[in-house]
Amino acid sequence: MIAIISDIHGNLEALEAVLKDIKSQGAEKTYCLGDIIGYGPNPRECIDLVMDLPVVLLGNHDQGAMFDPEGFNPSAERAIFWTRRQLEHSPESAAKRERRWEFLAERPRTYREGPCLYVHGSARNPLNEYVFPEDIYNPRKMERIFAHVDRYCFQGHTHVPGIFTESLQFYSPEEIGYEYELDGRKTLINVGSVGQPRDGDRRACYVLFDGKKVRFRRVDYDIDTTIKKIYEIPDLENFLGDRLRDGR
Repeated sequence: MIAIISDIHGNLEALEAVLKDIKSQGAEKTYCLGDIIGYGPNPRECIDLVMDLPVVLLGNHDQGAMFDPEGFNPSAERAIFWTRRQLEHSPESAAKRERRWEFLAERPRTYREGPCLYVHGSARNPLNEYVFPEDIYNPRKMERIFAHVDRYCFQGHTHVPGIFTESLQFYSPEEIGYEYELDGRKTLINVGSVGQPRDGDRRACYVLFDGKKVRFRRVDYDIDTTIKKIYEIPDLENFLGDRLRDGR
């Protein structure tokens, strides 16, 4: 059984709680679908915690910290530049700083294993394309995305967990009792967000996958500590903390 996490966004408290939950569930491996950093107050610590995972993909915020960010709103861009400074001017040794940069620079955009494709955004555009629940009403877009999927695709990026079927159905975790049996038909699985959920549930989200069944897990964490850290950093706008309480 593997655990699949995504969109940590520098939220150390959420990541630590999720990794503890993963251990309690007996997962043999953990894969990360990207966006380790951006928005949150602990980019260095979060990178360090995922650095030794067997699969860590590149997210758009991870790329934005390395290059000039494109397509970000002003708040996200400001957070990205702050994040970059934390990585460039950390108090640790130059070797440790360089190791983090090299780790980010080496992240792949996709990973394939058996019938599964792993991406950050979508099978069509692994880094930047959002696939929202309402996209089931855009059959042209969904058909083109599914054309890039052999069988199953695990993705993040929207921070909204759920299941997309090729028959253009979307199921939230609540609708399916937090479990979904994969049956060989093409399916997209959004694993949700560890560090900044946006589906109205403030708890961190990730999935467990045993090769057939997907299980969504929600994990409580010390949100107030994360929010306090964000409030204390002028370059991270207060709403980045406030939204954590509402899961929006």
